[in-house]
Amino acid sequence: MTENVKFDDRGLICAIAQDIESGEVLMQAYMNAEALELTRQTGYAHYYSCSRNKLWKKGEESGHVQEVVSMTFDCDRDCVLLKIRQTVAACHTGSYSCFFDFLQGDCEKIGVEMLGKLQRIVEDRKQNPVEGSYTSYLFEKGVDKIAKKAGEEAVEMVIASKNEDKEELIGECADLLYHTLVLLSERGVSLSEVCTELNKRHS
Repeated sequence: MTENVKFDDRGLICAIAQDIESGEVLMQAYMNAEALELTRQTGYAHYYSCSRNKLWKKGEESGHVQEVVSMTFDCDRDCVLLKIRQTVAACHTGSYSCFFDFLQGDCEKIGVEMLGKLQRIVEDRKQNPVEGSYTSYLFEKGVDKIAKKAGEEAVEMVIASKNEDKEELIGECADLLYHTLVLLSERGVSLSEVCTELNKRHS
């Protein structure tokens, strides 16, 4: 496992944790050889704390563990990418991701990771219904109502695609994607399972 790994002069390599569902980068930490091997053996992220000079399992005190789906080295083998399933939150502040201190760029153009974030919100409304929430209302009504709405939105997107209004098409597509995520959640299907199927077809 640690063969040809380029640890620095402290015996550490950089480790990046990424949400397997949304693609969000959740945190950056360090691993020594022992942490790397424990992560591989147990399937849960272990790191090395430079400030405390000790090995630690992520979530050992908070319960916010990271289940590791895959581990990949970069081309120089001096950094490892962990694709994980995060329990509750990765950041000690309670934020889901440590990367929330926005510095520069177009925050409106957030990319496809928004689907993963939306999936988390949808799932939370399913598990913790909120009065007045449209999402909670859909789950209360069940699969027939959700499927009907998804079908209606699909038709509306097709109609919008025949027009010249780009914004209308964007809006209808957003409605369809949202209702699709609700439908997937109702039937116990995750976004990553759909992406896995797409990857199989591509391969």
